Amino acid sequence: MNANTERARHWFEEVWNRGNADAIDEMMAPDAVAYGMADPDGEPPQGPDGFRPLLLAIRGAFPDIHITVDDAIGEDDTVAVRCTVRGTHQGEWMGVEATGRPVEITGMTFTVWKEGKMVEAWNCFDFAGLYEQISDY
Repeated sequence: MNANTERARHWFEEVWNRGNADAIDEMMAPDAVAYGMADPDGEPPQGPDGFRPLLLAIRGAFPDIHITVDDAIGEDDTVAVRCTVRGTHQGEWMGVEATGRPVEITGMTFTVWKEGKMVEAWNCFDFAGLYEQISDY
């Protein structure tokens, strides 16, 4: 397993599972972009300052969020991760007030690392499936 694969695994454990927002500064480059996610203006979050509010909003809605890395494959500076996201809907998300429902979705992300920091993330998660689980759709 290459060093970037370990970094990607550490990202999910430290940032998402432990909710350590300070770790974002340590692992994400100032000019990094997280494609496939959106800030309040609908744009991809950029850098730690742009990503941190997204993390806090998701953890506010799903405080027990846990991401299991099912597969992580790294080559050179790129790491592909397939994962399963689980949590309980305990706060407003996607316009839906807390339901207390458990949720589970899958997703994939490709991250690019330079000098030990994430510089790009290309995310594809089943947000439609998440919405279906928390709404009365």
